[in-house]
Amino acid sequence: MYIKQETVALVLAGGGGTRLMSLTNDTAKPAVTFGGKYKIIDFTLSNCVNSGVSTVGVLTQYKPSELTEHIGAGEVWDFDRKRGGIFILPPYFDRKGGRWYSGTADAVYRNTEFIKRYGASNVLILSGDHVYKMDYGRMIEEHNSRGADLTVAVFRVPLSEASRYGIMTLDSDLFVTGFDEKPEEPESDVASMGVYVFRSDVLFDILSSDAEDPDSEHDFGKNVIPSLLSKGGKILAYPFFGYWRDVGTVQSLWEANMDLLGETPPFDPYDVRWTVATGSEPLPPSRIGADAEVRNSLLSDGAYICGVLEDSVVSPGVTVESGAVVRRSVLMDNVKVSRGARVLYSVIGRDSIIGEGSRVGSDSIDPVSGKNSILLIENGSEVSRDAAIRVPAEAAVL
Repeated sequence: MYIKQETVALVLAGGGGTRLMSLTNDTAKPAVTFGGKYKIIDFTLSNCVNSGVSTVGVLTQYKPSELTEHIGAGEVWDFDRKRGGIFILPPYFDRKGGRWYSGTADAVYRNTEFIKRYGASNVLILSGDHVYKMDYGRMIEEHNSRGADLTVAVFRVPLSEASRYGIMTLDSDLFVTGFDEKPEEPESDVASMGVYVFRSDVLFDILSSDAEDPDSEHDFGKNVIPSLLSKGGKILAYPFFGYWRDVGTVQSLWEANMDLLGETPPFDPYDVRWTVATGSEPLPPSRIGADAEVRNSLLSDGAYICGVLEDSVVSPGVTVESGAVVRRSVLMDNVKVSRGARVLYSVIGRDSIIGEGSRVGSDSIDPVSGKNSILLIENGSEVSRDAAIRVPAEAAVL
């Protein structure tokens, strides 16, 4: 027996995360480590439980094993319950055949039966690869009170960056009058966050129409939202004023990790009023050696720091040996930085070894973006002794 729910959430977690390059060679993007101890999907799942949304389906596809194992039965998020719970929803095949999901809208469309089991009046559609804290309950209340068919969470971006997003124009009551997915010449700075609340009946109708359109890419931003708008649907914008990041590139992943540091970080991982839960291995506490220097950094369990660590984020099981220097870098799980090595402005993939005396990364500035050039070392790499590697992530990796 399925207990009726006002809102069912679906988390889109099947993307390959190609812009994160080698970090997603072996796992789905939402399962990539972030902030030392977390996985990226932890933030979306924690938002759900903190917002009172207790029935969540996670739509998986690309290399889902690590993500599925991480989620488990959802105990750490309090999803192992009789009322609702968390469910992994991969593509499936029946006697009529089957196929992989062919877009975000197609993935949701093929799981409408899951939604209907709970008689939900609203469907909350989320991405599993964004870092933010948001009370979906308030957004759902606004959606219901304003009688919207669809409510889209939005935030303002610099006009120079607006071409990277789905851009909306609004009337004085915050209803959407125009939508353009990644426009070359944006006319507005109001960007979609990829957080949607649909009336379930409206969602079923628009997805059925989209499924029958041979020219559709079955994407919410490219197809579904413009189609609903053209049919006169009431689309409400819900302004969001907190921290939000799409960590879809090596540069943005590094920047978001750096946003966790400092006395008053832009994104505060220590806010006990909005806990971000995660599952983690039982490891011993981190250790700091007698001659170590650690400044403005995050350390995870099992880390052992004997060298210099500055303005960096360290994942479980990391070792920084005596005489090594790590600055403005992200070290993924089980990285070893050997004696005398120097790591600057880098993301070091898990299980990598940085050899003795090597030089990895630099503090150079990209002349086009005006940002530091971030170096990516692939998962499981071994940088040889006394090597010098300074190529930025977007140009080459080991």
